Amino acid sequence: MGEIRLKRELGLLQATMMGIGGAICAGVFVTLGYAATLAGTALIIAMILCGIINLFTMLSYAELGAAIPSAGGEYTFAKASFGGFVSFATGWFEWISNMFYAAFSAVGFAYLVSYVIPTINIPLTAAITVAIFTLINIKGVKETGLTQTALVMILLAILGIFVFWGILTSQGTNSLEFKAPEGFFGVLRASAFIFVVYLGGEAIAVAQAEIKNPGKTIPRAIMVSSLALIFIYTTIAYVVFKIVPPESLAGQASPLAYVAEQFMGPLGVGIITIAGIIAALSSVNTSIMAHSRVAYALARDGYFPKAFFNLHERFRTPLIAILIGSVFVAMFAATGIVNFVTYATDFGFIIGFIFVNLSLIKLRRDKPNLVRPFKVPLYPLTPILGIVTSLLLIFFLEPSTLFIGAELFIFGLIAYYIRIVGYYRICLAVGGMNLGISAFSALLAYLIISNSLPITLSQNMASLLFGVAAFISVTYLIAGFLNITRKVGE
Repeated sequence: MGEIRLKRELGLLQATMMGIGGAICAGVFVTLGYAATLAGTALIIAMILCGIINLFTMLSYAELGAAIPSAGGEYTFAKASFGGFVSFATGWFEWISNMFYAAFSAVGFAYLVSYVIPTINIPLTAAITVAIFTLINIKGVKETGLTQTALVMILLAILGIFVFWGILTSQGTNSLEFKAPEGFFGVLRASAFIFVVYLGGEAIAVAQAEIKNPGKTIPRAIMVSSLALIFIYTTIAYVVFKIVPPESLAGQASPLAYVAEQFMGPLGVGIITIAGIIAALSSVNTSIMAHSRVAYALARDGYFPKAFFNLHERFRTPLIAILIGSVFVAMFAATGIVNFVTYATDFGFIIGFIFVNLSLIKLRRDKPNLVRPFKVPLYPLTPILGIVTSLLLIFFLEPSTLFIGAELFIFGLIAYYIRIVGYYRICLAVGGMNLGISAFSALLAYLIISNSLPITLSQNMASLLFGVAAFISVTYLIAGFLNITRKVGE
């Protein structure tokens, strides 16, 4: 089978860096301001709460990834446990959310660069960024992993300087009390808002077909990256509120850079901006890799065109899947609609989390003898908590997020039924609708010309409406016959 031609070249360090780098995006550098208005200094608690919610599902990823180390991540898990529309829907949301996440990260990179070079064209910069990392991903997963490892190592070093300098400095408030202006409700709203900073860690599962010794490496990489993210975000939030009060972050374009300036001066602004740029590039890198592997897996099972399943002869990477997905990413990034891509990313990933936990429960019941190198502790409590907490986050997202999610679901439903019904039958259905519209328009034209309508029309208006109805009737009649007489092989 084609899938075995994917190279297993990622070790523990590269897989771990992929998980950390996929999650630490430009969002953490710009979201703290609004989140602080919701939760105050209790944002530290929100960071820990988000980390625990993320960990519940990451444990399920670890068990399933070690047991079923095939390309596709959440889609592969849902296929093994449910199959049919549930598996397709999981893969669809995973594919869409990773493309939006790549677009979000590319736009975030462009905005961060604009702090240093105000004259740059943000949409063009975002699109060029996508193009560069598309080429890196085409060359091979090894190059992707090496690039990711280097970026994340530099990023962690810079954040380490920020945290240790902030802890040791005598500047700032030097006192910290947990206060939430809106109470625990505000903490939950802040948790839903900042949850995007934990997304992307599932890139380890998406790349599981290219990880060495998956039974051991995948669970270790997922656990280390998940715990590291909790530590990183919590210490960053601690330093932020040690230096400045929450209310001072409101309206800041880059809250983290603002805080760094308070105790590090212009140097702080510079290194935090560099860190944000690296974080954004790291997320673009992993999310492009992730969306292509999901499309590759969907094509493997016939849900996407077979071209997505083709591998580059030399690099053995899914060339068409990378290119087509990256075209969409570049289009989304070039529009600059940051809110849309953020909401779509949140909703898609959370839906994926729910399906992963459901897949774990079903596989435990249906396939008890499946070899599991790693098992989720405290089963079934852990995956149930993963499902409940993910649903809770959905209720605290912006209402527009649910609308976007419903639209994405409808598009996915249409794509699924086109695949199930088949192209020829779709043509027959469309042809039938065309003939129906043609017949209705012909009837309307007859009623107009015979003055049989229940309303009185002037001669000019009647002539105009008759001409329009007759034109529509003839056009749809031709379209209908073309569709129903189309050959199967066309």
